[in-house]
Amino acid sequence: MELGGVRFSIASHAAWAPGLDTAIAWMAWAEQPYVIEGEREAAVAAMPAMLRRRAGFTGKMALETAYRCLDGRVGVPTVFCSRHGECMRSVELLADLADEQPLSPASFSLSVHNAAAGLFSIARQDQASHAALAAGHAGVEHAVIEACGLLADGASEVLLVVYDGVLPALFHEFQDCREQPFAWAWLVQAVSAESSDVIGLSWGSLDEDDANVMKPESGTAEAGSEDGGDARQPAGLELLAFYLRRQAELLRTVDKQRWRWQRLRGQHA
Repeated sequence: MELGGVRFSIASHAAWAPGLDTAIAWMAWAEQPYVIEGEREAAVAAMPAMLRRRAGFTGKMALETAYRCLDGRVGVPTVFCSRHGECMRSVELLADLADEQPLSPASFSLSVHNAAAGLFSIARQDQASHAALAAGHAGVEHAVIEACGLLADGASEVLLVVYDGVLPALFHEFQDCREQPFAWAWLVQAVSAESSDVIGLSWGSLDEDDANVMKPESGTAEAGSEDGGDARQPAGLELLAFYLRRQAELLRTVDKQRWRWQRLRGQHA
């Protein structure tokens, strides 16, 4: 049962991960995805050093793509989306509490879910609104809906930043996908006659009857099955591969919800 949908255009995009720093490298990954590994930090050269040093490994990836995608624009609302955020910092703080050690105020302030968005706003002295979302394995879909809501409210463009990292060892037994370090950003705009890169997202509930009759159409990728375990790609990487490959359609099923991504313009012939 389809419940709703949005359409938007992508004016620019950027992506960064350890070992994947160019468009050519990302296209090669998209054609044959592999597990992204490494500890090299993003440079975030555009950010003042004093603030850059405060950002953690995961936050720096998000900031790198945000700067690249905006390319100097100001006054653009931002939506940051991460399933786990600065989870490493949070675990370190909890371990200090368990050991009855004093907490670092700086670490605490940078462990909150909007830490990267806040640093980005402060560094650029930009008072445009920003939001930070965490919505499980369907986080990207909800972030896109939030961004499209801002467009509907009158914003001419919205920066969407999706990022995540590996989980602390403490949580490995609970992960439901192969967590990897990555970040990407889209500068989204409302669809117009001039838009050349248009994406549609629709969604609906999925009951048992739907599950039996809804099968991927020819040329459609199926992702996000709920039994993929830790071999499954993170949602953010599933969506990035769909975008970079310029696929016609991607179907994702999360918690009995069906999400349908479609490329409405800009598809390869």
